[in-house]
Amino acid sequence: MAMKTAQRLPASLTALDAALAALLDGLEPIAAAELPLAEALGCVAADMAPVGAYPSRNVALADGWALRASDLVGAFAYAPLPLTSAAHWVDAGDPIPDGCDCVIDADGVDQQGPIPQVVTEALPGYGVRRCGADFPDGFTIVPGMPLHPLDILFARASGLEKMKVRRPRLRVVNVPATSGDIGTAQLIQEVARRDGADVTSATAKSRDAASIAAELEPMGFDLLITIGGSGVGRTDASVLAIGQRGDVVAHGLALRPGATSAIGRIERTPVIALSGSAADAMAAWWTLGLPVLDRLSGRKPRETTTLPLARKLASSVGITEIALLERDGGSWLPLALADLPFRAILQASAWLAVPGNSEGFAAGTPVSAYILR
Repeated sequence: MAMKTAQRLPASLTALDAALAALLDGLEPIAAAELPLAEALGCVAADMAPVGAYPSRNVALADGWALRASDLVGAFAYAPLPLTSAAHWVDAGDPIPDGCDCVIDADGVDQQGPIPQVVTEALPGYGVRRCGADFPDGFTIVPGMPLHPLDILFARASGLEKMKVRRPRLRVVNVPATSGDIGTAQLIQEVARRDGADVTSATAKSRDAASIAAELEPMGFDLLITIGGSGVGRTDASVLAIGQRGDVVAHGLALRPGATSAIGRIERTPVIALSGSAADAMAAWWTLGLPVLDRLSGRKPRETTTLPLARKLASSVGITEIALLERDGGSWLPLALADLPFRAILQASAWLAVPGNSEGFAAGTPVSAYILR
């Protein structure tokens, strides 16, 4: 007797573009919050008030003697000049004393005799970082981009202790695999944190719909993701669980890998059900999860790199297929299409979604791919 499954894929798969549009419909960037600089790293910057010039005054570029350049004219090793004004020792980063406009090396002043003598010339500004040279008065970080370590350095130099960012709250619900494997859930959590999400994880007590639904709590979260149980196996029930708590918008996407993914909403919170397979989950994360996270973060569009294909990339019509690419000089070398083995994922430099209305691309065709590393 044939075994019955609780979840079935529809006869017609939902186009990826339609699924993404449904997820993004009515979704707005979350409210900005101020975070300590160490926590703000990797988050998407929100509007920031302009800061003052840095450095706020002229400072020494290196250790040495701060002097006035006009007092050094004509000085050199065989014709030293006695100092007509006091020399001030400064360490790198020290403010330049009033009346001084250059910094010369320690050996530039001969102190062996009763009167210090200078043995080198210098132009005004030599050894000096001018006020506002690093960034001028009114400078600010452009909102909508992730904060990198240099942005945090800028904030610290400006005297800031916190920055306004958008960090969406993501809850990842792992549906326990019969094998006990949690690798895919850990992977999605790690890539989401890298992309600026505040990630909370939970594991359903069992694989049944009620146990999964109990963990799908939308309050306090901007995005919900389930890992595993999205297919049509005898114990798969993630989509049923979404339906118990909210609405299933689509189950079964025209996406390869990732066809068993599902999308829905619980109250106003978007939900994405990902496969327990790492390759399927990553394909759906790239094409669905990241765009939702970017919308919630108020992130500017991600940049792509356009290069010609080193060889033909043939795809099936009617389904979006994910291609992994490796940069080979000035071209993209296809590594895998639709079937994404671990080796290809680790080796790939970028990924590309080949649209469902395309048969692929001929060799030499310029394609725009998203950089992985």
